[in-house]
Amino acid sequence: METPPSVDLTSFIDAWSTDPNLTKYCFLQLKKHLETMDGVRFDFVARPGITYSLRAAHANQKKRGLFAMVDVIDDDPEDRWLSVCFYRELVDDPDGLGDEVPEGLMGEDAKCFDMYESDDIMLNYVKDRLATACEAASQEH
Repeated sequence: METPPSVDLTSFIDAWSTDPNLTKYCFLQLKKHLETMDGVRFDFVARPGITYSLRAAHANQKKRGLFAMVDVIDDDPEDRWLSVCFYRELVDDPDGLGDEVPEGLMGEDAKCFDMYESDDIMLNYVKDRLATACEAASQEH
């Protein structure tokens, strides 16, 4: 079986041209928001045809390798959508907009927020969850 060529984050973003629901815009906004947070570092894992994952970790984290995963779901490259997942105990969900996913993030219980199209209210809600999870992760030793 041939190994697919590796894809870096910049190449992925540059090649993402079809975006009828403006999910690329949402992805870029979430990435930009994460970049403003102190101590945050990223890994990018490309699995073409499945997901492209931006994994955010805080430098202080010792227990886990990330606090949030922003997945671009690539089951239909013409109609990609986002799933932003957190470890359940690192994030709140006061409006109940997320889905509980047992063992959904690296084998641990997760809270995931799916975005099928650009929605400023949901985008801001997820940004708030990212800030909450980042703060919790910064204290996780």
